[in-house]
Amino acid sequence: MAKIADLLRQGRTFSFEFFPPKNDVEQATLVRTLRDLEPLAPSFVSVTYRGGSASRQRTHDLVAGMLRTTTLTPMAHLICVAHTRLELAEILVGFAKAGVENIMALGGDPPADLATGRLATADSASADSAPAGRPKRGGELTRAIQLVELAQVIGGFSVGVAAHPVGHPRSPDLAADRDHLAEKLAVADFAVTQFFFRAEEYLGLVGDLAARGMTKPVVPGIMPITSLSSLPRMAAMGAAVPPEMAERLAAAGDDSQAVRKAGIEMATELCDALLVAGAPGLHFYTLNRSTATREIYANLGLVPPPEPPEEPWPAQTSQPAQPPRPATPDPL
Repeated sequence: MAKIADLLRQGRTFSFEFFPPKNDVEQATLVRTLRDLEPLAPSFVSVTYRGGSASRQRTHDLVAGMLRTTTLTPMAHLICVAHTRLELAEILVGFAKAGVENIMALGGDPPADLATGRLATADSASADSAPAGRPKRGGELTRAIQLVELAQVIGGFSVGVAAHPVGHPRSPDLAADRDHLAEKLAVADFAVTQFFFRAEEYLGLVGDLAARGMTKPVVPGIMPITSLSSLPRMAAMGAAVPPEMAERLAAAGDDSQAVRKAGIEMATELCDALLVAGAPGLHFYTLNRSTATREIYANLGLVPPPEPPEEPWPAQTSQPAQPPRPATPDPL
């Protein structure tokens, strides 16, 4: 198994993200997706994590299964706010025993204020700042950088962190966001960004880091628009569709296939611009589907075109899927 830091030193990487299935329907979908995407020989794949014992086991089982039964190099996501330091150490040791050498260290969403129902701010997310009488969620680690440092103490991991081209939703301003990312990258090996839609947003992020003396690899995250229903969710994640893209989608009208075609074209254009600009790789948020990624690969001249597309994700089932957010934002 290769370490991602080494892969990035060797050249450009292409990678995919998946989330652990929660039921038999999702499991069957993921099996098909892995079967379709493994022949593309991705540099690595990542597996998301939402905290809690059930999600922890699903993430562990999926990455361990990939190591046993596929040629894929998995990177396990791990968040710190849902666990004590001891629990995190045990999880990391478990990953190491399973042969996992790559970790995406995330802070995770801070606990909600039980009185208001709103997320705590970055400054109030610390377990030490919990009001009297309110149960502390997780434990001593509240920032991704602390999890990076713990993984380094355990040893044997290549560790990545999340980056946000337009700034983390809870950052007070863009400068503070960049300062925080530079601080994380000072101890981590690389970063993977949240998805975005304009190449200049990524280039601005890289330029801001360079101005701070930080030149470690930052891999751009790509999520193509395949349906209009996905737009509000994307905006809620801090990645609103730019007006010029909204116009192209609007021109497709109510034709779902035309919307999908426009979304794939715009994602391809973004990938092409990023590669021309010298991005160290591309990381595709697949949502456990393969066709959009294979179409973009074909458009970039990397593989033959795929079979006709699947239905836009997510398909409605008796147990609708609620996937984790890509590159989950981590508190400051």
